[in-house]
Amino acid sequence: MQTTRRGVLGAAVGAGALALGGCAVGAGADSANQQPVKPAADGPVTLTYWAWLKDLQSVCDIWNAENPDVQVEAVWSGAGNSGGYTRMFAALAAGGGADIAQVEFQLLPSFLLQNGLVDLSRYGYGDFLGDYREGDLSRVMVGDSIFGVPTDTGPMGFFYRSDVLETIGATPPATWPEWAELARAFKAADPRNRLEGFGINDPGNFTSLCMQAGAAWFSTDGTEWVVDLTGGPTRMVAEFMDEAFAEDLYNTALAPFSAGWTAAVANGTIAAVTTGSWGDALVQSVGGTEGLWRVAPMPLWPDTGYPSATLGGSTAAVLATSQHPAEAARFLHWMTTDPRSIDAQIENCGIGWSTSPDYIGRSRTQPSDFFGGQNYNEEVFVPAADAQNPDWIWSPIYLELNDALSTVFRERGTGGRAIVDALPDVQEQTISIMRDKGLQVRAGSPA
Repeated sequence: MQTTRRGVLGAAVGAGALALGGCAVGAGADSANQQPVKPAADGPVTLTYWAWLKDLQSVCDIWNAENPDVQVEAVWSGAGNSGGYTRMFAALAAGGGADIAQVEFQLLPSFLLQNGLVDLSRYGYGDFLGDYREGDLSRVMVGDSIFGVPTDTGPMGFFYRSDVLETIGATPPATWPEWAELARAFKAADPRNRLEGFGINDPGNFTSLCMQAGAAWFSTDGTEWVVDLTGGPTRMVAEFMDEAFAEDLYNTALAPFSAGWTAAVANGTIAAVTTGSWGDALVQSVGGTEGLWRVAPMPLWPDTGYPSATLGGSTAAVLATSQHPAEAARFLHWMTTDPRSIDAQIENCGIGWSTSPDYIGRSRTQPSDFFGGQNYNEEVFVPAADAQNPDWIWSPIYLELNDALSTVFRERGTGGRAIVDALPDVQEQTISIMRDKGLQVRAGSPA
């Protein structure tokens, strides 16, 4: 158990919550974890679950059929800051909202700084820690407190058209320098070709590559946040991507899984995508390519970092205004560990990688015809899920940082300044925003 990391996160978020106590949303949210534990209700209750997973109700219905005392109603809540999160924060401020909400891992600290979540350890969830991967738990725990239940993650791999790579006599790259060599060779074979697309409005892949390289953008020293966006691993990734942009190795006009990207992959002018395990479902939407795809491990950074990283992933968090946290905890443990639920979520909701180390889903243990008979989930993503950077934690200003990095990549994509040269400004901006929120913060590496 990564108690040291949890302790660090606990000190950071705890300090932030104390600093922002006067800014907490809603009266219920402000005091939820200081009030007495709410006992389970005497009679039947209905829980509301805000999420953007498609057809989540079909999963809830399996539970509902066997638990007449606790019924769960799934309500669609749009993804993103302009959708579901805005609604959640507004509801908390008004003292209402759902019992359970889908919250991405990277947004959980933002909710913690608003005192918006129930500590599920107060409702016995500590008894269930052995049912989840340690790396996933470390992103939802503050000390011994549990502020979200991991529901799915996105361990990363390299999806590629095997037939396209064979035309130039290539194999999947084992390292990122080999990726660059392959990208050059593929482009040289036809000026239309690019190995991968890249969405310059979304810095998520850059963040994941830094995570894989061993960066720790946020850590703490006592009650002080330490921000390090200019350290060695991040600079290495930035320099790598600057070179790739300079050599025009990415197709920056075609973001992965966009309509244009799908057409380019179908005709073979884009050959691969480095993404989360959930990318398999999107790759399978590329018509006329069944049997031609394979999956390889994520390329490695030479002499540093980790075998994989994660892209995407969500938790199920109990909002601080819920009147039934005990019932919600009971349902969430079932939802994330029962094989019937996991299979239904894979089939009906399209979830990413299961957070249960004991069951990845029946369909994910079988060879895939679409991927040429490869049993890629067990070969690639089972080890990738356990090969994550243990020092990575998300900041309480994820949205602001993501916006700042998006600006950097848009500038770079139009011939602007190098990514590595912009990092010091992003670090200073990040520190300034965190201080404005009342947090104690300093730079970990010089700007």
